[in-house]
Amino acid sequence: MKIGIEAQRIFRPKKHGMDVVAIELIKNLQEIDEENEYHVFGRTGVNDIFSKKPNFYIDTFSAFSYADWEQFELVKEVKKQKVDLLHCTANTAPLYLSVPLVVTIHDIIYLEKLDFKGSSYQNLGNLYRRLIVPTVAKKAKVILTVSEFEKQNIVKKLGLPEAKVKVLYNGVGPQFSNHYLTEEVEAFRGKYGLPKQFIMFLGNTAPKKNTETVIKAYVDFCVQHKSPIPLVLLDYKKELVAKVVSELNRSELLPNFVFPGYVPYAEIPLMYNAATLFLYPSLRESFGLPILEAMACGVPVITSITSSMPEVAGDAAELIDPFNFKDLSVAIGKLLTNQDLRINYKHKGLHRAKQFTWRRSAEELVGIYKTIL
Repeated sequence: MKIGIEAQRIFRPKKHGMDVVAIELIKNLQEIDEENEYHVFGRTGVNDIFSKKPNFYIDTFSAFSYADWEQFELVKEVKKQKVDLLHCTANTAPLYLSVPLVVTIHDIIYLEKLDFKGSSYQNLGNLYRRLIVPTVAKKAKVILTVSEFEKQNIVKKLGLPEAKVKVLYNGVGPQFSNHYLTEEVEAFRGKYGLPKQFIMFLGNTAPKKNTETVIKAYVDFCVQHKSPIPLVLLDYKKELVAKVVSELNRSELLPNFVFPGYVPYAEIPLMYNAATLFLYPSLRESFGLPILEAMACGVPVITSITSSMPEVAGDAAELIDPFNFKDLSVAIGKLLTNQDLRINYKHKGLHRAKQFTWRRSAEELVGIYKTIL
């Protein structure tokens, strides 16, 4: 088989959720499949992510916009390389294609509501998905998604037969482990000016990430406990936190927040290893990969009772109502004051994370390609 994989955004400097999933699957396809030929289509950038393999080709090209790259330039490359199948990895795909199509739809939040509370980039992306996804979902041979929760949403919202939508769970890479040397973790801590103990939160401006509730919960936790450990917010601006803290009349607590900025994905395992507790109280996730990444590093996790997160976490995390900041505040206090509970969650989390591997996902993906061709 000659397989094309759309991975437009993976060569950009700052990598996030869907980029990471595509990268890990491609790396594992390289490891397990020497028979088929692969063409990875990406937007022009630094493409030194993958090892060189004789049956893997990286084809990068630029375009005026995301839509132009996907709807026109990608279609040209698919014809040029004469692939037998195209797998689009990030929700959308070309509307007009001459080969069988597989689409990974990570979530359909943009079809459930569109509130324009995100950044302009996020809002434009959601509008584009809203226009494209219903059509390409019907045209695709197979829809892949990352949880049973999301599968049911997609089937119901898009009116698709259940057999067409297949669950391909995300995995945890081997770099996520609690086997780092103390010296490595301490060097990382010094590099980013991190405290000896801290609560870790992957904050951003997307409404579903629930950052304002996390800030309110942490402020409440600080008020309720003496000498609270700091909250570290990755890739988040201090002025946004200052605004919320000021509105709560607790500006004196702003020094308790630590802002290391963007930490490259390659260093995130060290960040987890340095953390005391990890918060992931998202309002809505199709999977929630950081839950497993933190668990694999031996960090106790607090996450949500909503959407896919209980499916991913199992009984290995403290589950809370993400709409209730008091619920989160109490959970933070509960774990930080109970060492036995933290140790229990650590062991359960290590076991849970081992059940999700990228290799298994890649093997299942090759099987899906074969059934189509």
